[in-house]
Amino acid sequence: MSARPRDLPLAEPPAELVLPDTAAAAAAAAGGVPLHRRLLRHSGVLAGGFLLLLMALVALFAPWLATRDPVAIDPANRNKRPGFERVVTDAQGREERIVHWMGTDSLGRDVYSRVVYGARISLVVGAAVAALAVAVGLAIGLVAGYLRWLDAIVMRIMDGLMAIPGILLALALVALWGAGLVTVILAIVVPEVPRVVRLVRSVVLQVREEPYVEAAVAVGTRLPALLWRHVLPNTVAPLIVQGTYIAASAILVEAILSFLGVGIPTDIPTWGNIMAEGRTLFRVFPHNILFPGLFLAVTVLAVNMLGDGLRDVLDPKLVRRI
Repeated sequence: MSARPRDLPLAEPPAELVLPDTAAAAAAAAGGVPLHRRLLRHSGVLAGGFLLLLMALVALFAPWLATRDPVAIDPANRNKRPGFERVVTDAQGREERIVHWMGTDSLGRDVYSRVVYGARISLVVGAAVAALAVAVGLAIGLVAGYLRWLDAIVMRIMDGLMAIPGILLALALVALWGAGLVTVILAIVVPEVPRVVRLVRSVVLQVREEPYVEAAVAVGTRLPALLWRHVLPNTVAPLIVQGTYIAASAILVEAILSFLGVGIPTDIPTWGNIMAEGRTLFRVFPHNILFPGLFLAVTVLAVNMLGDGLRDVLDPKLVRRI
């Protein structure tokens, strides 16, 4: 009697069941150039990263860079133009020369000090909104993209949220919850989550049809392990790029909300609050809007440049152009 051939073991995954790494694929497409070298070669990454790092240092060292208390009111020196100098004598008779590099606002507050401190709020809002939106959208998108019965329900909810303009939805949420830093962050996160969900879902729908995912299902891999080991790594690169765009959008929306008077309380120096304070006398004293607007534009430009550069470096289809 001939020996029966041994069946292939079904409990052991095939040797080919290895998740393709996006970064590795990009490195192979670029001729094996390491990721950090490709990042250093890209002009957009360098320029955007440098400007963003500069703004982060300004926000971090605001107490030392500011020349005056950003909330100190001086009615005797209202609406002074940039470069205005004055000499102050303290109680001990010592004279101090003060230069208002960016002038003063209608309450006599130093615009330069307020702009420097305003960088803190903008960067915190941008980073917090990007982190929360990516985390929540990733969790929802992974489950919705892989479970067909849940996909239709979740995506209809996301479509409903995306049908409402983001700024109007943020205004409604701020009016409902009250003004404040945490409220503004949450109000901006809600409109951004559907965009992340749609991005993650599209990646999951593509990855789930790959042979290595089907092989993992065939050998009995549980859903949490399947999503964590085989699906999640493919979403990292697009989520990094999407996170930068969300951060830039959040910085702009926070400034808009503050400019409209429904965002951060007016006693806290933010770029939106500074511009809102100076809009009534803009034609006579444009510096109250010019300088915070310039810092806002540079920050948003830096984040967008960094995002475009990361997209070029991390996308295997675009990496050959670098």
